Amino acid sequence: MKTDKSAPPEAARPPGEAGRRAPRRVREVAIRGIPVSPGIAIGPVFDTTEPPAEAPRRAIDAASVDAEKGRLATAVAASRKQVAKLKTKLGVLPEEAQEELEPLLDAYAMMLGDSRLIRGARKRIEAGLLAAETAVADEADAIAEVILSAKDDDKAGLRRRAGEVREIARRLTRNLTQNPFRSFKDVPEGAILVAEELTPADAALLDPARIAGVATEEGGADGHTAIMLRALGLPAVLGAPGLTEAARRGDPVVLDGAAGSITLHPSAATLAAAKEQVAAYARERQRLSKLRRLPAVTTDGEEVELQANMEIPAELPLIAQAGAQGIGLLRTEFLFMNREDLPDEDAQAAAYAPILAAMAGDPVTIRVLDWGGEKDMEALAEGVEPHHAGPNPALGLRGVRMLLKRPELLEMQFAAILRVAGAAPDSQVRVLLPMVTVPAEVKAAREIYERVARRLRRRGEKLPEKLPELGAMIETPGAALAADAIALEADFFAIGTNDLAMYTLAVDRGDAEVAHLYDPLHPAVLRLVQFSTEAALRLRMPVSICGEMAGNPRLVPLLLGLGIRCLSMNAGAIPRVKQAVRGLDIGDCARFARRVMEQSDPARIRELVDGFATGVTERG
Repeated sequence: MKTDKSAPPEAARPPGEAGRRAPRRVREVAIRGIPVSPGIAIGPVFDTTEPPAEAPRRAIDAASVDAEKGRLATAVAASRKQVAKLKTKLGVLPEEAQEELEPLLDAYAMMLGDSRLIRGARKRIEAGLLAAETAVADEADAIAEVILSAKDDDKAGLRRRAGEVREIARRLTRNLTQNPFRSFKDVPEGAILVAEELTPADAALLDPARIAGVATEEGGADGHTAIMLRALGLPAVLGAPGLTEAARRGDPVVLDGAAGSITLHPSAATLAAAKEQVAAYARERQRLSKLRRLPAVTTDGEEVELQANMEIPAELPLIAQAGAQGIGLLRTEFLFMNREDLPDEDAQAAAYAPILAAMAGDPVTIRVLDWGGEKDMEALAEGVEPHHAGPNPALGLRGVRMLLKRPELLEMQFAAILRVAGAAPDSQVRVLLPMVTVPAEVKAAREIYERVARRLRRRGEKLPEKLPELGAMIETPGAALAADAIALEADFFAIGTNDLAMYTLAVDRGDAEVAHLYDPLHPAVLRLVQFSTEAALRLRMPVSICGEMAGNPRLVPLLLGLGIRCLSMNAGAIPRVKQAVRGLDIGDCARFARRVMEQSDPARIRELVDGFATGVTERG
């Protein structure tokens, strides 16, 4: 950390002072960074550094080859367990963080399987007579160089993939050399963690009950680490140049995650203002908590259903605390992750049953497996080409396309859902098909659905007299534009605005080079939402929004004005959305939506949205 540059040099210091650091002038120092996660944190600095994951190059003799390959296998197994543990740790996070971080951890798990990295390291041990850690480092460098030299305009994506390979190599090296990982167990309660950089794996280990905030010298607002910190609710500022040089352990600091400021040695006035902001934030949270038992009803009596998206069962307590009116999107990928075998019908039914019981009759929409794209699951890899998704994973074999190609998976999942629905007659279960693009996909899935139901009845299983509704996710422009035709085959729509915006605008939110172009308020995105909603409403068919737009209070007036009456979001967003709903008039929302839909400029649309939200706040 930094020494005081105003102190005299050693030769000029009084006798007895040589070798001692001169006391610093304690004055307020402000450092600017990138605002990543809002909130005010006040506390002492706790600096942490990552122990180097390096090992000297080492050759072996031929007699040691088997032993080195054994060491590598042990390190791979340990690394896989660590990644699986990290995925379990992510289970309590909101769905936004799950969506961003799970693909990253899945990529780590895939590289720790029968990947080029592991195969190449083994070959280097055998052919090059290299120690395991040297072989891993050399192979990772070779793979990273090939990735970075690829002719691809997406340079940020190439750097990200090369970084993932090197991150796994570092993890393997630590396990091979027994070099400890960074630990956060000694961080004192209420401290602000300061580091040069944090990886997503580091962030997954942070305890928001102990740490007040996070500040780093490297990083940005759109990376995996930033998303994790937002999901944890930790005030955070990243990308703050000079931070680790200026801060010392124990220094008092005020961190403003919304403004992107870090103030070392805050003055009395700065400290007093920060404490008032902390108190105001606490009062706001307490006020929102009182909304839990109040209905989501507009000022003119229109009811709005607020449901929660759910990734794994560990989120059930958060959903209950938020006062959700059901689960609008239950992702079932958790059943297939981090396992070598497929969960059978009984295992799946056993997983769904306690979720239905916990919801006590509230609606539960179960989305069948959405495998493909950036997701990789070892248990499903058998019989599928290693690069099943092709050069463009988001455009490859995924969602309902994959399920119709492997109907045994769909039949097994349908059977498990139907069984638990029959065993819980008071439950309100619905089944959702992912990544639908044409009506024929819904029709084909329904044929399988009804065939499975007939088979279960012949087997003597108790099923609901009326089968649970079968719906379609609208998350591609093709599906939105064909919504009127798809509506003739589906029982309900769930509009996934995250993927819909991505596919419409051809933008990957995780790519820093183009992330600024991702805009759910782009008129093209809004028109697709409007078209899909109107197609459903014409047939008096239920329709909901289950993407990030649903959890943004500023966008609620627009969505209600377009005719949406069911919003599904991460549980933490429900109180603020409910507060917004309770201050709105549907007539005002409809007029506002018509005005917005007349616009062609995204900037003008944002102005209108911000202006309407401000007006509602002032009236409230």
